Amino acid sequence: MPDRTDSPSTPPASAPPGADALDAYLERRTLRRGSAGPLLLTGLGVAYVVSGDYSGWNYGLAHGGFGGLAVAAALMGLMYTCMVFALAELASVLPTAGGGYGFARRALGPWGGFLTGTAILIEYVLAPAAISLFIGDYVESLHLFGLTSSWPVHLACFVVFIGIHLWGVGEALRFSFVVTGIAVAALLVFAAGALTDFDAGRLTDIPVDQGAFGAASWLPFGLLGIWASFPFGMWFFLGVEGVPLAAEETRDPARSLPRAMATAMGVLLLLAVLTFLAASGAGGADAMKDAGNPLVAALQRDGHPTVLGRIVNYAGLAGLVASFFSLIYAGSRQLFALSRAGYLPRFLSLTSRRKAPWLGLVVPGALGFTLAAATGDGARMLDVAVFGATISYALMSLSHIVLRRREPALARPYRTPGGVVTSGAAFVLACAALVATFLVDVAAALIALAVYAVAAGYFGCWSRHRLVARAPEEEFAALARAEAELARE
Repeated sequence: MPDRTDSPSTPPASAPPGADALDAYLERRTLRRGSAGPLLLTGLGVAYVVSGDYSGWNYGLAHGGFGGLAVAAALMGLMYTCMVFALAELASVLPTAGGGYGFARRALGPWGGFLTGTAILIEYVLAPAAISLFIGDYVESLHLFGLTSSWPVHLACFVVFIGIHLWGVGEALRFSFVVTGIAVAALLVFAAGALTDFDAGRLTDIPVDQGAFGAASWLPFGLLGIWASFPFGMWFFLGVEGVPLAAEETRDPARSLPRAMATAMGVLLLLAVLTFLAASGAGGADAMKDAGNPLVAALQRDGHPTVLGRIVNYAGLAGLVASFFSLIYAGSRQLFALSRAGYLPRFLSLTSRRKAPWLGLVVPGALGFTLAAATGDGARMLDVAVFGATISYALMSLSHIVLRRREPALARPYRTPGGVVTSGAAFVLACAALVATFLVDVAAALIALAVYAVAAGYFGCWSRHRLVARAPEEEFAALARAEAELARE
């Protein structure tokens, strides 16, 4: 049935008057162009991840020991590096706010785009909710503001930081850059201090499980411990793939995005090596494996924190704020793009006079605060987020492979070193990481699958019949179809 002329869906060719309605629809859904350059984008990439250096990765020691987590982190670092190179190429070809959803939409069709976008959205809605809980715990443990309960901190996080995002993207990215700089500087200071007390013997002080296959001092839980540590090795890099979501707000995205993503990944690799070695060698792997605040624990002397430990403790709060703040940004842009194209309710993509997707910020924020207040289970929410992330990684890597094979002549301002071999490695490792999530938290994986099933039902029964063909990601796909048809004639 033909669309009404007041509908934002692309009208049939015989009904051109609907163009005015389409223009009005998109005019109310535009972002501020040119607000970010390579430096701010690099800061954004590091900000997504930096809180993972302060806590979370160390729980992998309880599954793989130092050796198992080291191998897992190295493999996950390889996966993210390969994926970042592949995404840099895709971002230079399709510089839209849809990011991974837009890439998969072009390569894998509407279902592929929706499933990728939904997985990314699961990651970027649940991760801030979990981090808000950690921020509350930090504030309470540091006895700041005289608080004895964390829920006011959770509420303040969402209200204040969403307010900054509503103010404008330029202001938001500059705030994130400053807080991230503080967190990174503190990590470097921590590494310098901890390495002065480094003892290689402490790396292997976890008792060996003699019943585990391949168990040894470096692999106390055997070879399977390497695989079980994959989700924790991801903590050093989780979120950096969100940089392309800033494409429509970037100056010269075809050049800025690849440069920023590569630089951010280099910084994250360096921080991962320094943090992992320094904390484990100074505090001991056995002590670190259950520590809620491993960097501070690594600096303790006779059970008491040092001056440097107190400084790092406060800086850890800055790291959590940086990641919380940037993940809110990423989630709002992914929701904005999916809504603008009709995959999700269209009203969620409306932008304010300052060109901020205000409902895309407020609605996930309200949901995140509700989850944080109702469950208080940050670890479980992060496990669900990791499950969603691994699905999106596999689909985005596959998208690069498909587009290289299907559209070899597509103009690519940036080309991935190694081509499909690089993205193929990312795809295989992402699939392995996806399976590994079941080794860590089966319930979290099942929760994510349930959310996925509900979302897929909504798309299959309703929104896939109401897509907005003039949305940028849909226009790219339509152009590809038209070019393919011309090539066959």
